[in-house]
Parts: sequence; structure tokens; C-alpha cells
Amino acid sequence: MNIRVTESPSHYRNLEQQDIDTLISWINQEDQKVALKIKEALPQLSKLIGVIVEKLKTGGRLFYVGAGSGGRLSVLDVIELPNTFGIPKGKVNVILAGGVEHLVEAKEEREDDTKEGWANLREAGISPADVVVGIAASGTTPFVLEALKACRNHGITTGCIVSNPESPIAEQADYPVEVVTGPEFITGSTRMKSGSAQKMIFDMISTTTMICLGRVEDNSMVNMALINDKAVDRAVRMLIDKSNIADYGEAKRILLQNGSVRKALDALASSETSSVDFTPEL
Repeated sequence: MNIRVTESPSHYRNLEQQDIDTLISWINQEDQKVALKIKEALPQLSKLIGVIVEKLKTGGRLFYVGAGSGGRLSVLDVIELPNTFGIPKGKVNVILAGGVEHLVEAKEEREDDTKEGWANLREAGISPADVVVGIAASGTTPFVLEALKACRNHGITTGCIVSNPESPIAEQADYPVEVVTGPEFITGSTRMKSGSAQKMIFDMISTTTMICLGRVEDNSMVNMALINDKAVDRAVRMLIDKSNIADYGEAKRILLQNGSVRKALDALASSETSSVDFTPEL
């Protein structure tokens, strides 16, 4: 790779001599650039999401393969999907350098392992029905790079999210997404703008994919899991808004009986249909 923008010197100097107001103002100035850089990559991102939707619709799975801040951020996005959208666990997955079970330990020394990523994918039963997306701000992380190489050699569709142009990882991706956010506020600290871009992109991928898979109705999470009192209250109010039920207690009873807003609405529609008198004409 010829250009390592993520390692370029910060535009800011003598940070230790600045006051708090100056520091947070400068960080905010840099953060404002992130969304605009993502906008430039929207055509690439649209193509990647399109293939993810296609794979999931036909029974495949999505695997993120990542390390460092980007890998950890992908874990945070993925663990919320079953509760938010009601999808089965295992439909969207993360292969993290060092293992998801060691998420809080940040085992970044495992980024250099060239075999673990593909070995973990094989253990998960990866196949051409699935899609694998590599995550690495640098675009060079061996853990991710070698996993994508192996995927391509086995006919598995690949994508990536990187923060440098013309990177080795992008070369191994059928659907690369390159969001070049520029030098970091602290030189090389890709947990900052690069990490912010990755978080926003994960939100866009998961939310758009779930909408395309029918897990959202209008603008509502009708398939969300009823995991706590707040979620139940939100779902009850959603059911009231989308049905003819006016009584909160009755809506809650029907909701809990069926397990989700979507299932409750289906049950109500079925009940209304079956109650119609279909007296044949003589």
C-alpha cells in the first residue's frame, strides 16, 4: 500500500499545552468531517448492503472479521440485533481477533495471527452461501487480510470497511468500502475518526438490512424482543397505535400472549378475518 493516511501526522500540535475548551473544540471539528467522508462512500456501501441482503434472504449469514476498535464495535452492533429486530442469533456474527469472549481485554496482539480468522470461519461452517466483511482501519491487519484471502479462494463473497485508499484488504474484497477520514486528532489513534465512521457504517448496514428483510414496519421495531419493562411498554404503545385496541391493559395482554407486536397484529388480523360472516349468496 502506497498511502497510509491513518498514520499521517495530526493537524494539531502541542496538545498537552491546550485547555479543555480548545481540545474538545478541535476534536469536534474533526468529528464533523466523518459523516461527509461516509457520504462519499455511499455508492460502495450500497453495493455491499445489497449483497448482504441477498445472502440473508436466501438463507446465508453475515460474518464480520475484525480486530482492534473496529472489530469490537462490530460486536456491539451485532449483539443488539436479535433484541432490536427479532432475528435469530447466528444470522449475523463476528470473528474477532483474540475471541469475542475476550472483548474487554483488547487482545490486539492477536491482530498479527494469520491463521486464526480463517480457522474460526471454518469452525462456524462458512460456505459460499454466506458473506464475510473484513474490518480494519489500516487496511493491512494480517488477521483480517488472510481470512479474506482464504474466503476468496473458497468462493465466498467478501467485503471490507477500511480507512486507507488502495489497501491490501480492499484488494481482497469483492465489495470494498473505503472511508478515508484522514489523519487522526492524535496521530495514528484510529479509535477516533476511523472508529466513529465504523460505528456509523455498522448502524447503516444493520438497520438498512433489517428493514429490507421486513423486520421493520413503517418506522417501528415490530419484531423487537420483550426483554424488559421499557421494551414491553414501548411495544404496548406501538400495538395500540397500530390496532383498534384502546385499552392499555388489553393491549399488553394480547402482546404478551403473542410475544411481539408483529405476531400480535397478525393474530388480531386473523381473528378479524375469521369472525366475518361469509354467508353464500343464493
